[in-house]
Amino acid sequence: MPRPWNGPLVWGAVAAGCAVVRAGALWGMRRSRRPGDSVSPNKTHDECHDRRPRPELLGSRPPLGDVLGIRFDSPAWIRTRTCAVWLLVGFASGALFVGLMATGSRNDRVDSLRDAGARVSTATVVERPGAVREDLSEDVVRGYSARLMVAVPGGPERLAVKGAYTYDKPRAGTEVEVLWAPSAPELGGYVHERKDLRALAEGRWSAFSGGADGRDSLVALVLVMVVGGVLAAVFTFTAGPEALQRLAWSPGVQTVRAALTATVFLGWRPLLLGDEASVPEELFAGGGFILVLLVYVFTSVRTIGDG
Repeated sequence: MPRPWNGPLVWGAVAAGCAVVRAGALWGMRRSRRPGDSVSPNKTHDECHDRRPRPELLGSRPPLGDVLGIRFDSPAWIRTRTCAVWLLVGFASGALFVGLMATGSRNDRVDSLRDAGARVSTATVVERPGAVREDLSEDVVRGYSARLMVAVPGGPERLAVKGAYTYDKPRAGTEVEVLWAPSAPELGGYVHERKDLRALAEGRWSAFSGGADGRDSLVALVLVMVVGGVLAAVFTFTAGPEALQRLAWSPGVQTVRAALTATVFLGWRPLLLGDEASVPEELFAGGGFILVLLVYVFTSVRTIGDG
């Protein structure tokens, strides 16, 4: 699709910025505690391990929980919040995977056709296909790549299509969907039955397009979100509320997670802008979906079985 993709770029920057600001705020709140707030023998076990900011450090305004009628330190709220975070982590990881699958590599021929006013038509193969090759996956034929000569109704009677991809082996008389430009038939056509040609012609991005790639993206999102749901159940109900609360207010843990968010965004930045990515950027962009899960698991695993 035409780049830059300004929407995802802006929202990615907002997400990374919010994560960094949150981690910085936690470190600032930790430093602002008075010496008397340190652990002392007179405090109970719960008070010693309660690392939430003291109400007196937040000023004279009533706490947000009192205003909304919610106890943010109740076990039910803590577990609900933890479960919601893990469900969002699963969705974010799946979204990165879908974005990676849908990004693909730039196709100069499609760009040229779109610039010339591309449209999609049903064409007929008028000659015996040439350079036919099978697309094999584990010894199973997924499709065929071939050089075609097609006739477009209301257009050229002979339109060359190089590298046409079809599920069935093409033959003379076969009908195919072709992307072509009426103002520039010399550019040839583009045939790919796994792609949503109409989305390509309009220059729009769709996570779950009408082609097979869109269905694969949907399956990938569902699978990753199922993994996120399993992790949500594990880390929400195998740890005590105190352990979950300490994790949420830990500046060290939140700094690691903020660094992850910022790094994945910087890895995706060249893809969103349409620039050439370096090897580290490609690694962080390509592995971002699994990095999100791994880092959150690594920073949460110590809470399992903890009270």
